[in-house]
Amino acid sequence: MWFLRGILRIPWAAKKTNERVLNEANKRRSLVRTIRKRQATYLGHVMRRGKLEHLVTTGKFEGKRSRGRQREKIVDGLARWLGTGKVLDTLAAVKDRDLWRDMIANAYNKALDDDDDCASIPFTSVTRDLAPVT
Repeated sequence: MWFLRGILRIPWAAKKTNERVLNEANKRRSLVRTIRKRQATYLGHVMRRGKLEHLVTTGKFEGKRSRGRQREKIVDGLARWLGTGKVLDTLAAVKDRDLWRDMIANAYNKALDDDDDCASIPFTSVTRDLAPVT
C-alpha cells in the first residue's frame, strides 16, 4: 500500500488503514487473479522440468480410480482460465516459454478488464461493536 499512499500524498504517519487507502484510490484487491497467475507460472515451471511433479500435476499416475465424480486437476482450471479450452493445447503451450508468458499476460489482462465479482473481491471495511471495558 505504500505506493498508493505515495500517489495520494498520504504521510506514512497518518493513521489510515489500508481499507481507507484503497477506497480513496477507488481500487479493489484482486486475490483470485493473483492466485491464478501464480498457479500458471508455477505450472509452466513444473511442466518444463518433466519430473514427478509433472506426472502428479497432469494426473498420470498408476492406481485405481475412485468412484464418483473425478476431482478437477489444476491443469483443467488453468486451461479454462487461459481460454485454451483443451488441456492438451495448454500442455503444448507450456513447452514454449515465450508463448506461455504471453498467454498468462493476456488472461490476466482480460481478467482485469472484466468486472466480474468472482474475479476480484471488493475490499470493504468491517465494523465491530465493542463492549466497553469496565
